[in-house]
Amino acid sequence: MRIEAYERFFMILAALLLVLGIVGIAIGALVAGVHVPSPAGRVDPRTLTTTPPFDQPGLRDLGGGKYEAVVIARAWQFQPNQIEVPVGSTVTFTLATPDVIHGFVLTGTNANVMVIPGQIAQVTARFDRPGEYLWVCHEYCGFGHHQMFGKVVVR
Repeated sequence: MRIEAYERFFMILAALLLVLGIVGIAIGALVAGVHVPSPAGRVDPRTLTTTPPFDQPGLRDLGGGKYEAVVIARAWQFQPNQIEVPVGSTVTFTLATPDVIHGFVLTGTNANVMVIPGQIAQVTARFDRPGEYLWVCHEYCGFGHHQMFGKVVVR
């Protein structure tokens, strides 16, 4: 069977792109450490507010410029909805929700996670410049979704 030259060219091109894609995924997973996000833990949504650390949401100083922000996302608010840290801080956000799927995206950083009932989500961001960094829910969660936001104040 004879294959036209242009057809052969595009078949080879398609095969090369497929191989390059597979190699790229392998390098990302094995060398660069890219992986599919997984929950940092599990929590019963019915007892979320009585389960540590979500029984005391807020900011904790871990020392050495590191902080943990424990945040509860619920319709239609974040608790707490504002934290304040000094310049140069690294903050690990630990999030959970007792109701529906929410999102958490922090502007000016690459912090972006899904907050799913029954799962604990964690994401870390470093704040090297003073200012206000807005976080918002990026998953539609109902009538008051547009009111779900908070901020990090960096001084």
